[in-house]
Amino acid sequence: MKLSTDRILTTHVGSLPRPPRLFELLAARESGKAVDPARFDAVAAESVDEIVAKQKASGIDIVNDGEVSKLSYTFYIKGRVAGVGNSPEAAAASRNVMMGRDRLDHPDFKMRGQPFEHFEYPACIGPLSYTNREPLEQDLAHFKAAVAKNKPVDAFLTCASPGVLTKFIIDTHYKNEDVYIEALAKVMAVEYKAVVDAGFVLQIDCPDLASARNNQYRDKTDEEFLRIAQRNIAALNAATAGIPSESMRMHICWGNYEGPHTYDIPFAKILDTVVKARPSAISFEGANPRHAHEWEDLQSVKIPDDKVLIPGVIDSTTNFVEHPRLVAQRIQHYADLVGRERVLAGADCGFSTVASAETLIAPTIVWAKFKALAEGAAIASDRLWKK
Repeated sequence: MKLSTDRILTTHVGSLPRPPRLFELLAARESGKAVDPARFDAVAAESVDEIVAKQKASGIDIVNDGEVSKLSYTFYIKGRVAGVGNSPEAAAASRNVMMGRDRLDHPDFKMRGQPFEHFEYPACIGPLSYTNREPLEQDLAHFKAAVAKNKPVDAFLTCASPGVLTKFIIDTHYKNEDVYIEALAKVMAVEYKAVVDAGFVLQIDCPDLASARNNQYRDKTDEEFLRIAQRNIAALNAATAGIPSESMRMHICWGNYEGPHTYDIPFAKILDTVVKARPSAISFEGANPRHAHEWEDLQSVKIPDDKVLIPGVIDSTTNFVEHPRLVAQRIQHYADLVGRERVLAGADCGFSTVASAETLIAPTIVWAKFKALAEGAAIASDRLWKK
């Protein structure tokens, strides 16, 4: 992956608002309506080219495909992986798993924008195997064409971690979470290798290492949760064993929603576990009101010399557009921790975690935030390289 050498490079986490014409096809296909595969492929290719061009125009150096062809960053494996299908029983269980302790404390809190509620949660209903590579190959081809045309500084693609899939794809087959995560790691290894072989940086989305403490494992102690996180990292490391660490980055977050977040496990408490994962770069929340202070905590934690930080310096759950000077200040905090060459400027999380007709953040504001991110990175670069 490209790292900072003479300026702070900008990137983001992954999902972006889907173009309406593509969302309509995604929603129709998910609801069981007939969708012409050739039309979907053509609209997806156009949408990826459009989203890459918009990222570059907004000042994003390290771009992705916006996950525009995917229903969500986890649900998308249905149709690719045999053994994943629909189960009403599992769908009900998933909604219980998603309920965080902070929401249970505040029954009068109504979460704004709940896109996961609009689609049925898939489930593991049989033995897993990666049997349909066509959607994967289409994603790679569309992105490769868009990157060749728009020529960004660097390019990444996202894939779900084995651990996060245990939350969103409820197991009704293996009946043993250790066995289930092993099976998930084996099938996801197919995607991980394909992304890197295609010449892109692989980002593995790992909310299971932070967010899951508040919901999926809300009845565990912190110590029990950290043992689960270690197991999940071991599975991830096994799945990526043949991939160079410097070709990978990982994203952790505490749940991409505007809510209390009063039970979020501190970043400093999970960092020693997180850094055992093989990806060399760590993307994490650093802008929202619950985590913006945590750069102070990292001053007393040893961050391995081979790890790169991608702090979120813009919030993904508010329509406020951050001032570029605030963005620069946030970047400076992390550059002071690990050095300017080991910091990329990112976002807290995705801006359209699940495909939706109406996103929590207005699409035009997403691009305004990206411009503020780029302007802030330029200010930070002047301070870090020209002082």
